[in-house]
Amino acid sequence: MAQTSWLSRDLRKLLAFGSGVGIEIQPDVLEVVAARVRPTGVRVLGRLAIENYAARPAAEWGAEYGHFLKSAGAGHLSATVLLPRREVIVRYLSLAGVAAKDLESAIRFQMESLHPYGEDEVVWGWSPLPYGGVLVGIALRAAIERYAQLFNEAGIAVWSFTFSAAAVHAAIQLNGHAAGEGFVTVGGTGRAVEVYGESAAKAVYSAEFDLSPERAAALALSELRLPPETEPLTLERVLPKPSVNPIENDLSRNALPYATALAGACPRLAPAANVLPLEHRHARSRALFVPTAVLGGLALLITGGIWGYGKYAEHQYLKRMQTEIRRLEPRVDRAAALDRAMQDARTRAELLDRYRNQPRADLDALNELTRLVEPPTWTNAVDLVHDSVHITGQAPQAAPLLKILDSSPLFKNSQMDMVQRAPSGNGEVFQIHATRGGRP
Repeated sequence: MAQTSWLSRDLRKLLAFGSGVGIEIQPDVLEVVAARVRPTGVRVLGRLAIENYAARPAAEWGAEYGHFLKSAGAGHLSATVLLPRREVIVRYLSLAGVAAKDLESAIRFQMESLHPYGEDEVVWGWSPLPYGGVLVGIALRAAIERYAQLFNEAGIAVWSFTFSAAAVHAAIQLNGHAAGEGFVTVGGTGRAVEVYGESAAKAVYSAEFDLSPERAAALALSELRLPPETEPLTLERVLPKPSVNPIENDLSRNALPYATALAGACPRLAPAANVLPLEHRHARSRALFVPTAVLGGLALLITGGIWGYGKYAEHQYLKRMQTEIRRLEPRVDRAAALDRAMQDARTRAELLDRYRNQPRADLDALNELTRLVEPPTWTNAVDLVHDSVHITGQAPQAAPLLKILDSSPLFKNSQMDMVQRAPSGNGEVFQIHATRGGRP
Protein backbone atom coordinates (compact mmCIF):
# COMPACT_ATOMS: atom_id res chain seq x y z
CA MET A 1 0.00 0.00 0.00
CA ALA A 2 1.53 3.31 -1.05
CA GLN A 3 1.94 6.07 1.47
CA THR A 4 0.42 9.39 0.46
CA SER A 5 0.94 11.46 3.61
CA TRP A 6 3.61 13.48 1.84
CA LEU A 7 1.02 15.04 -0.46
CA SER A 8 0.17 18.60 0.42
CA ARG A 9 -3.41 19.56 1.14
CA ASP A 10 -3.72 21.64 -2.04
CA LEU A 11 -2.14 18.96 -4.24
CA ARG A 12 -4.40 16.27 -2.77
CA LYS A 13 -7.41 18.45 -3.52
CA LEU A 14 -6.20 18.97 -7.10
CA LEU A 15 -5.80 15.22 -7.66
CA ALA A 16 -9.08 14.24 -5.99
CA PHE A 17 -11.02 12.54 -8.77
CA GLY A 18 -13.30 9.53 -8.37
CA SER A 19 -16.67 8.15 -7.28
CA GLY A 20 -17.55 5.81 -4.46
CA VAL A 21 -20.39 3.97 -2.76
CA GLY A 22 -20.31 3.58 1.00
CA ILE A 23 -22.42 1.02 2.89
CA GLU A 24 -22.63 1.17 6.68
CA ILE A 25 -23.75 -2.06 8.34
CA GLN A 26 -26.12 -1.33 11.22
CA PRO A 27 -28.07 -3.97 13.18
CA ASP A 28 -31.33 -3.56 11.24
CA VAL A 29 -30.51 -1.29 8.31
CA LEU A 30 -27.88 -0.78 5.62
CA GLU A 31 -27.14 2.92 5.09
CA VAL A 32 -25.94 3.54 1.51
CA VAL A 33 -24.45 6.78 0.16
CA ALA A 34 -23.04 7.39 -3.33
CA ALA A 35 -20.71 10.35 -3.86
CA ARG A 36 -18.61 11.84 -6.62
CA VAL A 37 -15.32 13.61 -5.77
CA ARG A 38 -13.79 16.26 -8.02
CA PRO A 39 -11.21 19.00 -7.45
CA THR A 40 -14.13 21.45 -7.41
CA GLY A 41 -15.84 19.66 -4.52
CA VAL A 42 -17.89 16.67 -3.42
CA ARG A 43 -21.32 15.86 -4.83
CA VAL A 44 -23.57 13.38 -3.03
CA LEU A 45 -25.37 11.39 -5.72
CA GLY A 46 -27.95 9.86 -3.44
CA ARG A 47 -28.81 8.01 -0.25
CA LEU A 48 -30.58 4.72 0.35
CA ALA A 49 -31.66 2.99 3.56
CA ILE A 50 -32.22 -0.77 3.16
CA GLU A 51 -34.49 -1.64 6.08
CA ASN A 52 -34.66 -5.04 7.76
CA TYR A 53 -32.07 -6.53 5.41
CA ALA A 54 -31.27 -9.44 7.73
CA ALA A 55 -34.84 -10.82 7.54
CA ARG A 56 -35.40 -10.22 3.84
CA PRO A 57 -34.16 -12.31 0.90
CA ALA A 58 -30.76 -11.05 -0.19
CA ALA A 59 -31.79 -10.96 -3.86
CA GLU A 60 -34.68 -8.63 -3.01
CA TRP A 61 -32.73 -5.90 -1.28
CA GLY A 62 -29.80 -6.49 -3.67
CA ALA A 63 -32.12 -5.54 -6.56
CA GLU A 64 -33.17 -2.46 -4.60
CA TYR A 65 -29.52 -1.51 -4.20
CA GLY A 66 -28.83 -2.08 -7.91
CA HIS A 67 -31.76 0.12 -8.92
CA PHE A 68 -30.47 2.86 -6.62
CA LEU A 69 -26.97 2.75 -8.17
CA LYS A 70 -28.33 2.95 -11.72
CA SER A 71 -30.56 5.91 -10.84
CA ALA A 72 -27.51 7.65 -9.33
CA GLY A 73 -25.35 6.90 -12.39
CA ALA A 74 -23.05 4.72 -10.28
CA GLY A 75 -23.92 1.25 -11.55
CA HIS A 76 -20.27 0.57 -12.43
CA LEU A 77 -18.99 1.12 -8.88
CA SER A 78 -17.94 -1.45 -6.31
CA ALA A 79 -18.95 -0.75 -2.74
CA THR A 80 -16.84 0.09 0.28
CA VAL A 81 -18.48 -1.48 3.34
CA LEU A 82 -18.15 -0.05 6.84
CA LEU A 83 -18.09 -2.87 9.37
CA PRO A 84 -19.78 -2.53 12.77
CA ARG A 85 -17.44 -1.13 15.38
CA ARG A 86 -17.74 -4.26 17.53
CA GLU A 87 -16.49 -6.48 14.68
CA VAL A 88 -13.11 -4.78 14.33
CA ILE A 89 -10.22 -4.26 16.71
CA VAL A 90 -8.43 -1.03 15.86
CA ARG A 91 -4.76 -0.53 16.71
CA TYR A 92 -2.50 2.47 16.20
CA LEU A 93 1.18 1.58 15.73
CA SER A 94 4.13 3.95 15.62
CA LEU A 95 6.66 2.59 13.14
CA ALA A 96 8.83 5.67 12.67
CA GLY A 97 12.06 4.80 10.88
CA VAL A 98 10.64 1.72 9.13
CA ALA A 99 10.89 1.91 5.35
CA ALA A 100 7.58 2.04 3.49
CA LYS A 101 8.27 -1.29 1.77
CA ASP A 102 8.81 -2.96 5.15
CA LEU A 103 5.71 -1.64 6.97
CA GLU A 104 3.48 -4.61 6.21
CA SER A 105 6.18 -7.05 7.33
CA ALA A 106 6.63 -5.10 10.57
CA ILE A 107 2.87 -5.23 11.25
CA ARG A 108 2.70 -8.94 10.45
CA PHE A 109 5.56 -9.59 12.88
CA GLN A 110 3.52 -8.05 15.73
CA MET A 111 0.11 -9.40 14.71
CA GLU A 112 -0.29 -12.07 17.39
CA SER A 113 0.13 -9.45 20.12
CA LEU A 114 -2.42 -7.05 18.61
CA HIS A 115 -5.64 -9.06 19.10
CA PRO A 116 -7.25 -11.30 21.73
CA TYR A 117 -8.60 -13.95 19.36
CA GLY A 118 -5.92 -16.52 20.19
CA GLU A 119 -5.89 -19.39 17.70
CA ASP A 120 -8.90 -18.14 15.76
CA GLU A 121 -7.99 -17.10 12.21
CA VAL A 122 -8.06 -13.35 11.61
CA VAL A 123 -7.85 -11.01 8.66
CA TRP A 124 -6.38 -7.53 8.84
CA GLY A 125 -5.66 -4.41 6.86
CA TRP A 126 -3.74 -1.21 7.41
CA SER A 127 -3.37 2.31 6.11
CA PRO A 128 -0.50 4.81 6.51
CA LEU A 129 -0.67 7.78 8.86
CA PRO A 130 1.47 10.89 9.35
CA TYR A 131 4.51 10.90 11.64
CA GLY A 132 5.44 7.30 10.79
CA GLY A 133 2.28 5.71 12.17
CA VAL A 134 -0.07 3.08 10.77
CA LEU A 135 -3.72 2.32 11.48
CA VAL A 136 -4.45 -1.41 11.71
CA GLY A 137 -7.85 -3.12 11.70
CA ILE A 138 -8.21 -6.76 12.75
CA ALA A 139 -11.33 -8.95 12.40
CA LEU A 140 -12.23 -12.61 12.66
CA ARG A 141 -12.12 -14.30 9.27
CA ALA A 142 -15.40 -16.09 9.99
CA ALA A 143 -17.25 -12.80 10.52
CA ILE A 144 -15.78 -11.22 7.39
CA GLU A 145 -16.61 -14.24 5.23
CA ARG A 146 -20.17 -14.20 6.60
CA TYR A 147 -20.63 -10.58 5.49
CA ALA A 148 -18.90 -11.27 2.16
CA GLN A 149 -21.28 -14.17 1.47
CA LEU A 150 -24.26 -11.98 2.36
CA PHE A 151 -23.31 -9.29 -0.14
CA ASN A 152 -22.40 -11.88 -2.75
CA GLU A 153 -25.90 -13.42 -2.44
CA ALA A 154 -27.37 -9.95 -2.91
CA GLY A 155 -25.32 -9.46 -6.09
CA ILE A 156 -23.44 -6.49 -4.64
CA ALA A 157 -19.84 -6.07 -5.80
CA VAL A 158 -17.69 -5.17 -2.80
CA TRP A 159 -14.13 -3.99 -3.04
CA SER A 160 -13.35 -3.14 0.56
CA PHE A 161 -14.38 -3.87 4.14
CA THR A 162 -13.12 -1.08 6.35
CA PHE A 163 -13.85 0.47 9.76
CA SER A 164 -14.86 3.88 11.00
CA ALA A 165 -11.44 5.24 12.02
CA ALA A 166 -9.86 4.35 8.67
CA ALA A 167 -12.81 5.68 6.65
CA VAL A 168 -13.01 8.96 8.55
CA HIS A 169 -9.25 9.55 8.35
CA ALA A 170 -9.24 8.87 4.59
CA ALA A 171 -12.25 11.15 4.02
CA ILE A 172 -10.64 14.00 5.97
CA GLN A 173 -7.61 13.80 3.66
CA LEU A 174 -9.86 14.88 0.77
CA ASN A 175 -9.83 18.52 1.90
CA GLY A 176 -11.63 17.99 5.17
CA HIS A 177 -10.51 19.37 8.54
CA ALA A 178 -7.39 21.55 8.27
CA ALA A 179 -4.20 19.52 8.60
CA GLY A 180 -2.24 20.04 11.81
CA GLU A 181 -5.23 21.22 13.86
CA GLY A 182 -5.99 18.73 16.63
CA PHE A 183 -9.64 17.87 17.27
CA VAL A 184 -11.95 15.34 18.84
CA THR A 185 -15.34 14.20 17.57
CA VAL A 186 -17.97 12.52 19.71
CA GLY A 187 -20.81 10.42 18.30
CA GLY A 188 -22.51 7.08 18.51
CA THR A 189 -25.92 5.56 19.12
CA GLY A 190 -27.48 4.17 22.28
CA ARG A 191 -25.25 3.86 25.31
CA ALA A 192 -22.03 3.44 23.27
CA VAL A 193 -20.10 6.64 22.62
CA GLU A 194 -17.57 6.56 19.78
CA VAL A 195 -14.80 9.14 19.73
CA TYR A 196 -12.39 9.95 16.93
CA GLY A 197 -9.55 12.44 17.08
CA GLU A 198 -6.31 13.58 15.52
CA SER A 199 -3.38 15.59 16.86
CA ALA A 200 0.33 16.15 16.38
CA ALA A 201 0.99 13.80 19.30
CA LYS A 202 -1.12 10.99 17.84
CA ALA A 203 -2.15 10.91 14.22
CA VAL A 204 -5.39 8.99 14.87
CA TYR A 205 -7.27 8.04 18.00
CA SER A 206 -10.45 5.96 17.91
CA ALA A 207 -12.30 4.29 20.78
CA GLU A 208 -15.75 3.34 21.98
CA PHE A 209 -16.84 4.03 25.58
CA ASP A 210 -19.81 3.18 27.80
CA LEU A 211 -19.48 6.64 29.32
CA SER A 212 -21.09 10.02 29.01
CA PRO A 213 -20.03 12.03 25.95
CA GLU A 214 -18.30 14.60 28.19
CA ARG A 215 -16.24 11.98 30.01
CA ALA A 216 -15.36 10.18 26.75
CA ALA A 217 -14.23 13.47 25.19
CA ALA A 218 -12.07 14.28 28.23
CA LEU A 219 -10.32 10.90 27.98
CA ALA A 220 -9.73 11.39 24.25
CA LEU A 221 -8.30 14.87 24.75
CA SER A 222 -5.91 13.51 27.33
CA GLU A 223 -4.81 10.70 25.01
CA LEU A 224 -4.26 13.16 22.14
CA ARG A 225 -2.37 15.67 24.34
CA LEU A 226 -4.86 18.40 23.49
CA PRO A 227 -5.87 21.22 25.86
CA PRO A 228 -8.76 20.19 28.15
CA GLU A 229 -10.77 23.20 27.00
CA THR A 230 -10.78 21.94 23.37
CA GLU A 231 -14.39 21.79 22.28
CA PRO A 232 -15.54 18.39 20.91
CA LEU A 233 -16.89 18.51 17.37
CA THR A 234 -19.49 16.51 15.54
CA LEU A 235 -18.22 14.18 12.84
CA GLU A 236 -19.85 16.04 9.93
CA ARG A 237 -17.88 19.20 10.81
CA VAL A 238 -14.50 17.58 10.15
CA LEU A 239 -15.48 15.86 6.88
CA PRO A 240 -15.33 17.62 3.50
CA LYS A 241 -18.47 19.68 3.08
CA PRO A 242 -20.41 18.52 0.00
CA SER A 243 -21.30 21.14 -2.59
CA VAL A 244 -24.45 19.18 -3.46
CA ASN A 245 -26.26 17.07 -0.88
CA PRO A 246 -29.82 15.68 -1.14
CA ILE A 247 -32.12 16.75 1.63
CA GLU A 248 -32.66 13.15 2.72
CA ASN A 249 -28.94 12.71 3.41
CA ASP A 250 -28.71 14.28 6.87
CA LEU A 251 -24.99 14.29 7.65
CA SER A 252 -25.66 14.70 11.35
CA ARG A 253 -27.02 11.12 11.23
CA ASN A 254 -25.34 9.72 8.11
CA ALA A 255 -21.76 10.97 8.47
CA LEU A 256 -20.19 7.50 8.56
CA PRO A 257 -21.61 6.14 5.26
CA TYR A 258 -20.76 9.49 3.66
CA ALA A 259 -17.15 9.20 4.91
CA THR A 260 -17.05 5.60 3.67
CA ALA A 261 -18.17 6.68 0.20
CA LEU A 262 -15.40 9.30 0.11
CA ALA A 263 -12.82 6.73 1.21
CA GLY A 264 -13.95 4.44 -1.62
CA ALA A 265 -13.87 7.24 -4.20
CA CYS A 266 -10.12 7.91 -4.05
CA PRO A 267 -8.51 4.78 -2.57
CA ARG A 268 -5.03 5.57 -3.85
CA LEU A 269 -5.09 9.22 -2.88
CA ALA A 270 -6.59 8.66 0.58
CA PRO A 271 -6.23 4.95 1.40
CA ALA A 272 -8.43 3.32 4.04
CA ALA A 273 -7.46 0.01 5.62
CA ASN A 274 -9.12 -2.91 3.82
CA VAL A 275 -9.65 -6.12 5.83
CA LEU A 276 -11.45 -7.96 3.02
CA PRO A 277 -9.30 -10.86 1.73
CA LEU A 278 -8.20 -10.59 -1.89
CA GLU A 279 -10.26 -13.55 -3.03
CA HIS A 280 -13.48 -11.77 -2.01
CA ARG A 281 -12.75 -8.40 -3.63
CA HIS A 282 -14.70 -7.43 -6.74
CA ALA A 283 -13.61 -4.33 -8.66
CA ARG A 284 -15.98 -2.71 -11.15
CA SER A 285 -15.02 0.95 -10.83
CA ARG A 286 -13.70 2.66 -13.92
CA ALA A 287 -11.90 5.01 -11.56
CA LEU A 288 -9.40 2.24 -10.83
CA PHE A 289 -7.99 2.80 -14.30
CA VAL A 290 -7.76 6.56 -13.89
CA PRO A 291 -4.43 6.54 -11.96
CA THR A 292 -2.91 4.24 -14.57
CA ALA A 293 -4.15 6.45 -17.40
CA VAL A 294 -2.98 9.59 -15.62
CA LEU A 295 0.42 8.12 -14.83
CA GLY A 296 0.76 6.88 -18.42
CA GLY A 297 -0.13 10.34 -19.71
CA LEU A 298 2.31 11.95 -17.30
CA ALA A 299 5.03 9.51 -18.37
CA LEU A 300 4.44 10.42 -22.01
CA LEU A 301 4.43 14.12 -21.18
CA ILE A 302 7.61 13.81 -19.16
CA THR A 303 9.31 11.79 -21.90
CA GLY A 304 8.25 14.29 -24.53
CA GLY A 305 9.24 17.16 -22.28
CA ILE A 306 12.69 15.70 -21.67
CA TRP A 307 13.23 15.13 -25.40
CA GLY A 308 11.86 18.54 -26.34
CA TYR A 309 13.79 20.31 -23.59
CA GLY A 310 17.00 18.58 -24.68
CA LYS A 311 16.55 19.90 -28.22
CA TYR A 312 15.57 23.32 -26.94
CA ALA A 313 18.50 23.45 -24.53
CA GLU A 314 20.91 22.40 -27.29
CA HIS A 315 19.52 25.07 -29.61
CA GLN A 316 19.78 27.72 -26.90
CA TYR A 317 23.32 26.64 -26.06
CA LEU A 318 24.41 26.89 -29.69
CA LYS A 319 22.71 30.25 -29.96
CA ARG A 320 24.54 31.53 -26.88
CA MET A 321 27.82 30.15 -28.18
CA GLN A 322 27.37 31.86 -31.54
CA THR A 323 26.46 35.13 -29.84
CA GLU A 324 29.54 34.86 -27.64
CA ILE A 325 31.72 34.04 -30.65
CA ARG A 326 30.43 37.11 -32.51
CA ARG A 327 31.02 39.22 -29.41
CA LEU A 328 34.62 37.98 -29.02
CA GLU A 329 35.58 38.00 -32.70
CA PRO A 330 36.73 41.68 -32.69
CA ARG A 331 38.91 40.97 -29.66
CA VAL A 332 40.37 37.89 -31.34
CA ASP A 333 41.09 39.90 -34.50
CA ARG A 334 42.74 42.63 -32.43
CA ALA A 335 44.80 40.02 -30.58
CA ALA A 336 45.91 38.45 -33.87
CA ALA A 337 46.83 41.87 -35.27
CA LEU A 338 48.82 42.60 -32.12
CA ASP A 339 50.62 39.26 -32.45
CA ARG A 340 51.56 40.08 -36.06
CA ALA A 341 52.72 43.56 -35.08
CA MET A 342 54.82 42.15 -32.24
CA GLN A 343 56.38 39.59 -34.58
CA ASP A 344 57.22 42.30 -37.10
CA ALA A 345 58.72 44.42 -34.34
CA ARG A 346 60.85 41.50 -33.12
CA THR A 347 62.00 40.81 -36.69
CA ARG A 348 62.95 44.47 -37.19
CA ALA A 349 64.70 44.56 -33.84
CA GLU A 350 66.71 41.43 -34.67
CA LEU A 351 67.58 42.88 -38.07
CA LEU A 352 68.70 46.14 -36.50
CA ASP A 353 70.74 44.25 -33.90
CA ARG A 354 72.35 42.22 -36.64
CA TYR A 355 73.20 45.32 -38.70
CA ARG A 356 74.40 47.09 -35.60
CA ASN A 357 76.75 44.20 -34.71
CA GLN A 358 77.85 43.47 -38.30
CA PRO A 359 80.61 46.16 -38.50
CA ARG A 360 82.19 44.88 -35.30
CA ALA A 361 82.07 41.30 -36.57
CA ASP A 362 83.60 42.38 -39.90
CA LEU A 363 86.43 44.20 -38.11
CA ASP A 364 87.05 41.12 -35.95
CA ALA A 365 87.17 38.97 -39.08
CA LEU A 366 89.64 41.34 -40.80
CA ASN A 367 91.85 41.42 -37.71
CA GLU A 368 91.74 37.62 -37.56
CA LEU A 369 92.66 37.34 -41.27
CA THR A 370 95.54 39.83 -40.73
CA ARG A 371 96.82 37.58 -37.94
CA LEU A 372 96.38 34.34 -39.84
CA VAL A 373 97.68 35.37 -43.28
CA GLU A 374 101.30 36.30 -42.49
CA PRO A 375 103.97 37.43 -44.90
CA PRO A 376 105.24 36.38 -47.32
CA THR A 377 101.59 35.49 -48.02
CA TRP A 378 99.50 38.49 -49.02
CA THR A 379 96.01 39.23 -50.19
CA ASN A 380 94.80 41.57 -52.85
CA ALA A 381 91.01 41.10 -52.25
CA VAL A 382 88.92 40.21 -49.21
CA ASP A 383 85.13 40.04 -49.71
CA LEU A 384 83.20 39.83 -46.42
CA VAL A 385 79.49 39.07 -46.29
CA HIS A 386 77.45 38.26 -43.19
CA ASP A 387 77.95 34.48 -43.42
CA SER A 388 81.10 33.93 -45.54
CA VAL A 389 84.40 35.37 -46.65
CA HIS A 390 86.16 35.18 -50.05
CA ILE A 391 89.93 35.73 -50.12
CA THR A 392 92.13 36.28 -53.19
CA GLY A 393 95.92 36.51 -52.90
CA GLN A 394 99.33 34.94 -53.40
CA ALA A 395 101.33 32.63 -51.18
CA PRO A 396 104.39 30.45 -51.48
CA GLN A 397 102.06 27.52 -50.99
CA ALA A 398 98.24 27.99 -50.90
CA ALA A 399 97.12 24.57 -49.54
CA PRO A 400 98.24 25.11 -45.92
CA LEU A 401 96.01 28.18 -45.74
CA LEU A 402 92.86 25.98 -45.51
CA LYS A 403 94.06 24.40 -42.28
CA ILE A 404 95.20 27.76 -40.92
CA LEU A 405 91.75 29.32 -41.55
CA ASP A 406 89.83 26.37 -40.04
CA SER A 407 91.95 26.63 -36.89
CA SER A 408 90.33 29.99 -36.14
CA PRO A 409 86.98 30.09 -34.28
CA LEU A 410 85.82 32.76 -36.77
CA PHE A 411 86.08 30.55 -39.86
CA LYS A 412 85.15 27.00 -40.83
CA ASN A 413 84.67 24.77 -43.85
CA SER A 414 87.41 26.50 -45.84
CA GLN A 415 87.60 25.46 -49.50
CA MET A 416 89.98 26.25 -52.32
CA ASP A 417 88.16 27.80 -55.26
CA MET A 418 91.27 28.32 -57.46
CA VAL A 419 95.02 27.84 -57.22
CA GLN A 420 97.67 28.30 -59.93
CA ARG A 421 101.28 29.16 -60.39
CA ALA A 422 101.98 32.87 -60.07
CA PRO A 423 102.91 34.63 -63.36
CA SER A 424 106.24 35.62 -61.86
CA GLY A 425 106.98 32.01 -61.15
CA ASN A 426 107.33 32.62 -57.41
CA GLY A 427 104.49 31.07 -55.37
CA GLU A 428 100.84 30.38 -56.09
CA VAL A 429 97.81 32.58 -56.77
CA PHE A 430 94.74 31.38 -54.86
CA GLN A 431 91.04 32.03 -54.25
CA ILE A 432 89.57 30.65 -50.98
CA HIS A 433 86.10 30.91 -49.49
CA ALA A 434 85.16 30.00 -45.90
CA THR A 435 82.06 30.10 -43.75
CA ARG A 436 82.12 32.62 -40.98
CA GLY A 437 81.70 31.30 -37.46
CA GLY A 438 80.96 32.96 -34.12
CA ARG A 439 82.92 35.42 -32.11
CA PRO A 440 86.14 34.23 -30.45
